[in-house]
Amino acid sequence: MTTRRETLSVAQARRIALGAQGFTDPPPNGAVDIRHLRRVVRRVGLFQMDSVNVLVRSHYLPLFSRLGRYPVELLDRAAYRPPRELFEYWGHEASLLPVGLHPYLRWRMAEVEKHAWGGMRRLAQEKPEFVEWVLQQVRDRGPVTAGEIEHDAPRRMDNWGWNWSDVKTALEWLFWSGQVTAAARRNGFTRVYDLPERVLPREVLDIPTPPNDVAFRELIAIAARALGVATEPDLRDYFRLPGARSRQAVRELVEEGRLIPVQVEGWQQPAYLDPNATIPRTVRARTLISPFDSLMWERARTERLFGFRYRIEIYTPAHKRVYGYYVLPFLLDEHLVARVDLKADRKAGVLRIPAAWEEPGAKVEGGTERIARELAAHLGQLAEWLGLDTVAAPETGDLAPALTGALAMNGAMPRVL
Repeated sequence: MTTRRETLSVAQARRIALGAQGFTDPPPNGAVDIRHLRRVVRRVGLFQMDSVNVLVRSHYLPLFSRLGRYPVELLDRAAYRPPRELFEYWGHEASLLPVGLHPYLRWRMAEVEKHAWGGMRRLAQEKPEFVEWVLQQVRDRGPVTAGEIEHDAPRRMDNWGWNWSDVKTALEWLFWSGQVTAAARRNGFTRVYDLPERVLPREVLDIPTPPNDVAFRELIAIAARALGVATEPDLRDYFRLPGARSRQAVRELVEEGRLIPVQVEGWQQPAYLDPNATIPRTVRARTLISPFDSLMWERARTERLFGFRYRIEIYTPAHKRVYGYYVLPFLLDEHLVARVDLKADRKAGVLRIPAAWEEPGAKVEGGTERIARELAAHLGQLAEWLGLDTVAAPETGDLAPALTGALAMNGAMPRVL
């Protein structure tokens, strides 16, 4: 077949990306329900999970960024109550994924010995009888947490030489290999394990496992739909796919007409366009973006699209941080115009702002004043969604003075400290 190759400007690529990620979809008319959640899932494909809870668990934020205030129970029900629409597995890191993707990720389960972390592989190789014993505990007692198995097991078993952490490692090996899955989360974030046949829909488990090449093409196609326009490494990163098989899948999708080769001005590598992608004429977004949002996963792509260099500083020593501990970019219209370090002080009922920074050269009509005004309004909505009573004035950062003034003038609830 003959493929057409066109050139896109960075502005066009940026608008395509924002549209593909759902930032140009109309806001919900009325209460947010399962239909809105499904719309976002169709857009982004999956939600990354993370244990950091300084503001809110990361998998809850993408829905807020695209839908506004919504009941978090909506996502919990979709993931952990029948009829389940989402399940936990390794997608882009630990993720919540549509149950329909289970067959396309079985290659990863089958290749656990290649891809699982070293500690898991060593335990499975050196103590297979122990791993089987842990699996039997799940069969007999599930749903069950690692702690429940650890506390009820003898401290040492003949020839196994295991310790408390071995139970969790064995369960994670079984999780990676698909022999167990997450039935629930308890006490905040503790994973509860059970057998897939007692958790996932039977009709999903009964789907025949597709050949690996079919699975890779499907995952790349989903990534292309979610990204709109992307390079092969961008597409590969979405589901953390092996390079050679990703490149082969991209070539095959181009041959099938399911990807269109394009050139984006200023990009050194070839790009690929989802055939169903559109170029919005304008983008009128106003939202904070989680560091673990799919819009931000591939940092190099974020820099190419937005001229925005982002590095998460959670693991950076405090005295070496530039912007803060848990910093969220602020998307206004089609540009990332600010960075805000946020903390939910749940005990005091306060949304704290350790720092607020305006992005140098931020391209937005209305300049600093509008950025501060729009951010203040959005922070009020975020605080209300989180059940916090007040928003504290920012403590530092070059946007702090303007944002403090805008918060003081913001008449919306919650009130400002």
